[in-house]
Amino acid sequence: MTESDNIVAETAERIFTDLADAQTINNSKDASWKAPLWSALTEAGLPLSWVPEDCDGSGASIADGFSVLNSAGRFGIAVPLAETMLAGWLLAQAKIASPPDAMTVAPASPRDRITLNADDTLSGRARGVPFARDVKHIAVLATGAEGSSIALVDAAQCKIAAGLNLAGDASDTVNFDKVKPIAVKPAQKGFDQTSLMLMGGVARSLQIAGSLETMLDVSVRYSNERVAFEKKISKFQAVQHNLAKLAGEAAAALAAASSAADAVANSTAFDESIFLEAAAAKIRCAEAAEKGAAIAHQVHGAIGFTKEHILHRYTMRALAWREDFGNESHWAVELGKLVAARGADELWPLVASR
Repeated sequence: MTESDNIVAETAERIFTDLADAQTINNSKDASWKAPLWSALTEAGLPLSWVPEDCDGSGASIADGFSVLNSAGRFGIAVPLAETMLAGWLLAQAKIASPPDAMTVAPASPRDRITLNADDTLSGRARGVPFARDVKHIAVLATGAEGSSIALVDAAQCKIAAGLNLAGDASDTVNFDKVKPIAVKPAQKGFDQTSLMLMGGVARSLQIAGSLETMLDVSVRYSNERVAFEKKISKFQAVQHNLAKLAGEAAAALAAASSAADAVANSTAFDESIFLEAAAAKIRCAEAAEKGAAIAHQVHGAIGFTKEHILHRYTMRALAWREDFGNESHWAVELGKLVAARGADELWPLVASR
């Protein structure tokens, strides 16, 4: 890790520690905690980490941004930080300047398509768009007669149907009914919706990996405090076994997500090697989220399900993030198609090359 990575990660950690404490947020009766958190993040330039300076951003590296997202996952952040970072990154692919406000990105599912019409308006529907109702702008990847284009859209011009993910965060349906973008430009050659889904998938993988780290920490701490039958439950072999499994899932998720992040940070295109890394990471992290959340709640028992306990802030978000930018079933099918197309003799060289 470079000195720059350390500075960015440490800045994010300090802000999250000061303004995004899980128990403080749980005890809050409203969303007043969000404004100071977002203000501090903006002042530090973190939401526009992936936007070059000539597009009104911070000009940080891809690796810098990924370190922020992993930290955000460890704190179960419920503001559109990852979404604004992805939106800024998407706009930068077409050299469109990013606005200073919170943004999200559409589509957020590989099944949805937005069309760029001949008159440069947008049509289509995007489901499960994170925080769409809470942001001022949406970065859109659209498909037209000339290929892929990238657009900046005023969210107020779209019809947004409110929805919620498992964690209770906004996950909305956005309808583009002949919406006129603020700006629209062609995407770089070779950049398509799969590229966006892969980048979003790596971002969510890192967040899931971070949340699993906290699930493990919280579960180990609780097992050393909870007494049953006159001894700490951490002394029971069954609990020890489950915690070891949780540690294994957290380690596997972090390894897969970090490998994919490193591959993306050191590549100039979303080629087959990036596809393999990113798809495998999303599959493995999604599986780890399911298994890890179940173990963490089993260790905590009924108390972990209560609204007052912080555990659900991590388990529910990890499970919700599985669905964004393609779930594990989608990527497993796509990865299978890639392997089948290359042939059996190419499977081992493809895997071993990573």
